[in-house]
Amino acid sequence: MENRKRRILVVNDDGIQAEGIRRLAAAAAGLGEVVVAAPKDQCSAMSHRITVFRPMEVKRVDFPVDGVAAFQVDGTPADCVKAALAGLMPQKPDFVFSGINHGYNVGADILYSGTVGAAMEGLLFGIPAIAFSGERDGGYEVTDQWLAPIAKELMETDPGPGRIWNVNFPGGSPARIKGVQRDVKPSRHPFYRDYYERTEEKGGVFYLKPAYTASTEAEPGSDVQAVLDRYIAVGTVQNTVL
Repeated sequence: MENRKRRILVVNDDGIQAEGIRRLAAAAAGLGEVVVAAPKDQCSAMSHRITVFRPMEVKRVDFPVDGVAAFQVDGTPADCVKAALAGLMPQKPDFVFSGINHGYNVGADILYSGTVGAAMEGLLFGIPAIAFSGERDGGYEVTDQWLAPIAKELMETDPGPGRIWNVNFPGGSPARIKGVQRDVKPSRHPFYRDYYERTEEKGGVFYLKPAYTASTEAEPGSDVQAVLDRYIAVGTVQNTVL
């Protein structure tokens, strides 16, 4: 790459107001020129969904990171990447950073992830991409310390054809982190075991309220086991179409 600042598109699935995207944009700003394009609303578990049957409102918004232009998109995480490439960025980005997601994206849960979906959308356009996620309600002490150096390393490392990087950070105190496990493989099982709480109403109507329990064990060498053991998990996810 020529001697210039790298252009980094920062996206997420938790919405433009999420704390995680502010933290990610701040870290990315130390690595290049940053533009943020993020959904107007919460878009978790959107996977790679895009909007095709209605226009999307896009507007520039104030963003609490100096020097970062930010746009709010009334669409999905993948839509945000498409919108950025359609004109929000004057030139094609060199990298897509997606996150920091509020909750792990590991194991089979990767299939649902809007965070990963946005990174995959970048990959479809030939842009290297990294998805970043953290432990749900785990705070940002670990990502504040570790994210920038890991991102810098991965920006210089080819994940392989048709692949994106997927990074997951345990929460809590950085003192509890045992290190980084690289080349972890996605668990064949979800981290969040979903189920529904059913309530009945008169007239045959009932409601299903989503709920979950978190895994406490997984296959050795998997991304789930890495975060359970308090390691930062770094691996790749492959798009089999590419």
